[in-house]
Parts: sequence; structure tokens; C-alpha cells
Amino acid sequence: MPGSTHQTLPKTSAGRFFEDFHLGDMIVHATPRTVTSGDVSLYTALYGPRFAVQSSDAFARGIGYPAAPVDDMLVFHIVFGKTVPDVSINAVANLGYADGRFLRPVFPGDTLSATSEVIGLKQTSSGDAGIVYVRSVGRNQRAEIVLSYVRWVLVRKRQPGTPAHAEKVPDLPKAVRPEELGQGCPPLDLSAYDDALAGSPFRWGDYAAGERIDHVDGMTVEEAEHQIATRLYQNTAKVHFDAHGARETRFGKRLIYGGHVISLARALSFNGLGNAFHIAAINGGRHVAPLFAGDTVFAWSEVLEVAALPGREDVGALRLRLVAAKNRACADHPLKSGDQYATDVILDLDYWALLPR
Repeated sequence: MPGSTHQTLPKTSAGRFFEDFHLGDMIVHATPRTVTSGDVSLYTALYGPRFAVQSSDAFARGIGYPAAPVDDMLVFHIVFGKTVPDVSINAVANLGYADGRFLRPVFPGDTLSATSEVIGLKQTSSGDAGIVYVRSVGRNQRAEIVLSYVRWVLVRKRQPGTPAHAEKVPDLPKAVRPEELGQGCPPLDLSAYDDALAGSPFRWGDYAAGERIDHVDGMTVEEAEHQIATRLYQNTAKVHFDAHGARETRFGKRLIYGGHVISLARALSFNGLGNAFHIAAINGGRHVAPLFAGDTVFAWSEVLEVAALPGREDVGALRLRLVAAKNRACADHPLKSGDQYATDVILDLDYWALLPR
């Protein structure tokens, strides 16, 4: 008002820097998101996943779902996107994931919201950034937890050299235990599970630990589609959108969101794992190297473990290592050269998938 003496407060936010995080902080993330069939269609257009359970209401209802569930990775990305403005808007890099559990199926019409708890902090030796560990939880409109996972991210300091308020590296499990799997999958009627319609004759019992699968196909990433994908998840990370600002970065151009790589590799894995319809857990993962528009993604998988689920005769679990490479076919299963990842490997993801028995 004219003549007012109060100070005008800034209406915008630059986001949290490392020194703004405290152990035990509970962050409520903005903008609940109702998932629609349009979101599902756009996700399909971007990645081309072909898993029958998520593609067909008729197929899903026949085996015991009320309708086709939303792709697990679309759920992950939407929940992840909620967290970005509060956790990683000033990130240098997203470093890894652990203890991720998909606890309930999500269907079009469900509304997702997210919270994160700061469970760890550690400064870097350079003093200009620090690692922030958070457990993020996604809930539906009934406050039921649909997804819970830990991630850690390297975040810039507002003032380099500022000490951390406290430091702690959380003790995280190497893998989710088989007995903790399956909550996100209802009991299935296997008499209605049609292998021909599902696109693969290979069920849980046809895989063995140590088996390696080249998924054969490749997908080239276009500039527009990776930005559309990241906007679909309402992920506001500057490194994916701001070409002007990216000129001053190490790479001089926009980075592709790491989750985009996961979804591409997951879609490619259908060729060889067509019945692995449900991601039950993410044990760990690393974005090993950046991906840019114009690069082509290939993928291969290794079966790390074959596990029966207590009390479940309808589905079994495979622990899978999903590896993605850029501009290199994966017939020779590229991974590491000595102790270092091969230069063209971009993703190393450890997860549990459920298959019909």
C-alpha cells in the first residue's frame, strides 16, 4: 500500500543448498498429482514399454487386477519429480538409490503426493558441496504408501567452506529381502495368464542365476522427448532444461534426466524379460556417466538371484542387474574395465522383478 513501511519479502526461491539441510528434516513436497490415462499414454509414447499387465485392462482384470496398473517407473518418476524443487534443484549430480519398495499398485485416477526425510549428510573434501541422503515416500489419496526409496544427491553449497550442521552416513541394506517383496502385486489367477499375449514364453522358472541377456534393440534419444518426459514428471532440475545456463557447465549442454535412462533401459528389457511385468524393489543404482540428445541407448541384464516368495505360488522374483550403454550394442555385455566402468556404460541398476510361475 502507498506509504507502507514494511519490507517486501522475496516471492521466489532459489531452492535449498547443502547448508540448508538438517538431519531429521521432514519435507512436505508441493503439488499433489492425479495420474490420468493421458499420463500413461504419453509415457508409452516416450518409451514404448510393452508389458501386457500395464498395457491392457482386459489382460490385467483377467489375472486379478481391477484394471491395468500404472507403470511402476512412471509412479517412481512422478514421486521423484515432486522432490526435486526441495532436494535437488541445486544438485551437481544424483548419485544413487537404495531400499526402494513398490508397496501398492497405482491406477489412473489415483492422486500421488510425496514427503522426504533427511537421513544423512556428508561434506565433500573440496568444501564446495555435500551429499544429502533422503528417504522419499509417495502416498495415494488414502494416505497409503505406494512407494518408498532412499536416494543420495551431491548438492552445491551456497557459500563454499560452510561446515555441515552434522554429518551422518546412513546404514542402508544391500538389497531388499525376498520376504519383503510382493505387496504391490495382488494374487494372480495364472490360468488366465496368456504367454502369447504377454509376448514371452519364459516364466520365473525358466531363468537361472548368472544368466546374461542382451536386449538387442537400441533407442536414440531426441532433445525434445527427454525434456517432455522430465516435464511430465514436473521435475524442475535446471540441468535438464536451461540450455543457456548449461553453457557454463562442465559439459556445455543439457543433461538427460537419469530416470529417462532407466525407463528406456527398462522398456528395452522387454525383449528377453517380457513376463517381468512388475518392479517390486530397487536395491541400488548408479548413473555412471551422462547421456545427451543424439545418443543411442542399448541394454543388457544379468540374473543375480532367483527367489521364491513366502506364501506366493503365483509369482516368483528375479533379482536383476540392468546395465545400459550409449552408442554401443550390448552383445558382449559391457560393464567394467578393471575397477572402472567402461566408458560407454551409463547405468548400473539392481532391482527385483516379479514374474508368473
